[in-house]
Amino acid sequence: MKKRIPIGIDDFKEARQNCYFVDKSGFIGEFLRQRASVTLITRPRRFGKTMTLSMLRYFLDIEHAEENRALFDGLAVSKNVEVMEEQGKRPVVALTLKGWKFPSLEAMRSGVPRKLAELFRAYSYLLKGDLAGWDKEDFEALVRTKADMALCQDSLAFLMRLMESYYGAKPVLLLDEYDVPIQSAWEHGYYNEAIGFYREFLSAALKSNPSLDFAVLTGVLRISKESIFSDLNNLQVDSILDSRFPTAIGFTESEVQKMAADLGHEDKMVEIKAWYDGYDFQGNEIYNPWSVLNYFSNHCKPHAYWVNSSGNSILQEMLVHAKRPVFDGLSGLLQGKPVQAVVREGFIYRDIYRNKNALYTMLLTTGYLTTKGLEDKGYGTQAELVIPNREILSLFRTEVLERYENDELDISIPDLMQAFLAGDSDTVQEGLSEYLELLTSNFDAAKGKEAFYHGFVLGMTAVLTEDYVIRSNRESGYGRYDVAVMPKSKKNPGMLFEFKTAEDEASMESRAEEALAQIQQNDYAAELRREDVDIIRYYGIAFCGKKVFVAMQ
Repeated sequence: MKKRIPIGIDDFKEARQNCYFVDKSGFIGEFLRQRASVTLITRPRRFGKTMTLSMLRYFLDIEHAEENRALFDGLAVSKNVEVMEEQGKRPVVALTLKGWKFPSLEAMRSGVPRKLAELFRAYSYLLKGDLAGWDKEDFEALVRTKADMALCQDSLAFLMRLMESYYGAKPVLLLDEYDVPIQSAWEHGYYNEAIGFYREFLSAALKSNPSLDFAVLTGVLRISKESIFSDLNNLQVDSILDSRFPTAIGFTESEVQKMAADLGHEDKMVEIKAWYDGYDFQGNEIYNPWSVLNYFSNHCKPHAYWVNSSGNSILQEMLVHAKRPVFDGLSGLLQGKPVQAVVREGFIYRDIYRNKNALYTMLLTTGYLTTKGLEDKGYGTQAELVIPNREILSLFRTEVLERYENDELDISIPDLMQAFLAGDSDTVQEGLSEYLELLTSNFDAAKGKEAFYHGFVLGMTAVLTEDYVIRSNRESGYGRYDVAVMPKSKKNPGMLFEFKTAEDEASMESRAEEALAQIQQNDYAAELRREDVDIIRYYGIAFCGKKVFVAMQ
């Protein structure tokens, strides 16, 4: 019987027994040889981190050891006798924080005890051991959701102490998606209060815990040591930029080729590569596994599968607070041009709004960008970043436009851009006025700054990048234009935008005409003429608060 594609299956046993399985078990031997007391593995979402931890659990767990051993028959790890001697020798505490998303501090304080109760019920057999009376009371308080926050903070360390006593061996801690509750706290405005709890929750389990054999944590972001791993000196981080196991998570070229051959789709490799390849992990070419699996499951239909599986709040927040240089970089990325950034792992949430390097670091670690080149500097790693593939290119276009979505708007971004291209200045003015009126309250206040309006319009032009090259703040003729829209086909019109701000509504028309005159006087159209563009529309656009006046020639 043909095995099904494991879409949404994170359990190693189920995937191994019932689904097409990509053998990543060689990681087990590599990890056991190099393991530290605490290993943090960071990769983008849906790249296989949960499956990796599940595989480790089935391999290491002393419970059902003989049954679990059969799951590895025929896999790469089974050929390593020395590594197989480690199978089924350790008690394991396995916990995922994936569902620890709480909309408020109050919800967190009530939700954490409920989540811990689920964990402790799975280990209720420990009550059959020789427990001291106070330990039994604390265990039952945790099971019954009666534990206070102080006991919750100590709960993982407490559970591991009981397990060591029960089995006579130190347990392993496998903690999946450790950063989910912290990101949720940041998104919902109680980060400072939450970080104190999670710092103590993890430190009690990981720092100087005599009952811990070793721990493996996974997540998307490497949150700064000062924020959550304070004074944890035994932490080894395996990340996109610095990885001991670069091919353990995600699919390699050879693995995708084998899958395509096994499924009878070898002829689809060019399409798969264009859509889902392009990630560079320490010089290794990596495909997005979630998207590859969905591609095969959906009869080889190319689609942006990954972007529909994860929340894109990070990119949305970036766009909300972005200033013109960031939109210049995004515009270039959409056209296949790299951006330069200094990336520093050890993420601090408050920095997302403070400098573009923090933003680009986040986009890299979350899988929206990948590295084309790296150079170590004394102040960080200088990276050349690009959009990895067609799937993410699709995401960028969608996300940039979602910045402006609103059900109350009468005109869509594509229709507004078509009005620009057609020279319909009345529709352009009406549409821009509507967008400014309804949406600018969602972003940083303009405060009369031209850069705000520049970024506002520049972001809209993302819809045109399939057929146009968008350039911002470039020299042409005798000066530097604000935005140029250059057609890839000479039969299409080109456009030049010049933006001005006015001190009052009465002077908006004259400021727009002044912008038009500036385009002509400085011959900004020289660059478009060199490309033999026949039709060039000039737009002088003046803004005053949420009001706009458009002049076109």
